[in-house]
Amino acid sequence: MAEPPRSTLIEYPCDFPIKIMGANADGFLEAVLSIVLKHAPDFDTAAMQERLSGKGNYLSLTCTFRAHSQEQVDALYRELTGHPMVKVVL
Repeated sequence: MAEPPRSTLIEYPCDFPIKIMGANADGFLEAVLSIVLKHAPDFDTAAMQERLSGKGNYLSLTCTFRAHSQEQVDALYRELTGHPMVKVVL
């Protein structure tokens, strides 16, 4: 039996913010940016927001990209969460 289509409250295309957190280490920002651009090639890198934790040990990156489908968003989340430098994706 075929699965019923998933219902979603999101209408695509839309601007979709994603927050990625990891250790404030060399290569973290570049790794995240590479993954985001792979799934959202039109992402404006100048729009990425960076925020350090209070003690400077962790870096939070917010990337708002133009999402065209739930599949695109899911693939981006999967690749980000699978990267060893990424601790949390929201």
